[in-house]
Amino acid sequence: MKETLGNVPASRLGMTLTDAHHAFFTALPKVELHCHLLGAVRHETFIALAEKSQAPLSRAEIDSFYTRGEKPVGVLRVLRALDDYLLTQADDLHRIAYEYLADAAAHQVRHSEFFWNPTGTVRVSKIPYADAQAAIVTAIRDAARDFGISARLIPSIDREADPDEAVALVDWMRTHRADEVAGLGIDYRENDRPPELFWKAYRDARNAGFKTTAHAGEFGMPWRNVETAVDLLQCDRIDHGYTIVDNPELAASYAERGIVFTVVPTNSYYLRTLAPDVWAEQHPMRRMPGLGLKIHPNTDDPTLHKVNPSEAWQLMFSHFGFSLAELRQFMLNGIDGAWVDEATRNAWRAAWTVEFDRLAATLPG
Repeated sequence: MKETLGNVPASRLGMTLTDAHHAFFTALPKVELHCHLLGAVRHETFIALAEKSQAPLSRAEIDSFYTRGEKPVGVLRVLRALDDYLLTQADDLHRIAYEYLADAAAHQVRHSEFFWNPTGTVRVSKIPYADAQAAIVTAIRDAARDFGISARLIPSIDREADPDEAVALVDWMRTHRADEVAGLGIDYRENDRPPELFWKAYRDARNAGFKTTAHAGEFGMPWRNVETAVDLLQCDRIDHGYTIVDNPELAASYAERGIVFTVVPTNSYYLRTLAPDVWAEQHPMRRMPGLGLKIHPNTDDPTLHKVNPSEAWQLMFSHFGFSLAELRQFMLNGIDGAWVDEATRNAWRAAWTVEFDRLAATLPG
């Protein structure tokens, strides 16, 4: 029987995975470079926060947020609901971050870099930036102590808000520096909100010494959004970036530059717009490594996408048909893309390749 992971269609490859495969993908050492904090809230935590804040959300409505069909709707409405109704104090963010990191560590995520949208927290939830950031940073430190996972926080621009809000966000980051706050991102709905609107915030972030990344080419938006993010905003890596395949010449230049693309095998847009029987074959992510691009798989919104880190990697193998050798390279791409010092990067590359090869040797031929 074909199985379904992350509520995506069964693979055209018809591959049957053994217990050894499941064990392999769970034990695989991982970094997670593309995960949204408010998209990682446990179902039971969402319910508890709703009860605590007396949010005007029924249990059926909350349950619907965690239901994902074959043609899934996007998750942005859920993220807005959290800001609007559920987050009432900084401790709520500590709980969510700590639980996310605990869940990730259970799947051998050794290092996570995750997004948080401060604009909604400050403007809508009315939690001061300094308090909110401190709560998340404390959760990162608590998780490192309790689970051995390292993490970095990426405050992320709400691109549906005014670009001046993004400039203010960078100023908050600069004023309240912490070692765990590594850089700036941008997310929410890309349609009609191209990257160039936010050039001032990215300039300020670079000048302040922060790393940068951007969601671009996510919703079928043109490859020029990817080009703008790389060449105008000067991003260090790209989140999604799928439409870069429509410009092979530009893709070749980014491959030569070694830019890492953090891809998501459960991306909602392509699950909605591609037919189930050709979904894995026609997804542009499948073409990216052939163009020389460095991709790395991630969960994006794990509890809302109904996928965990082990399953995200498993999908790359069972649904997209990438080989073990390609997965090994994806693992190394993630290490290259991580915002860590060179000594740490080199140590991970040396140790994790040995670990990968040992685990791969346990799989059936």
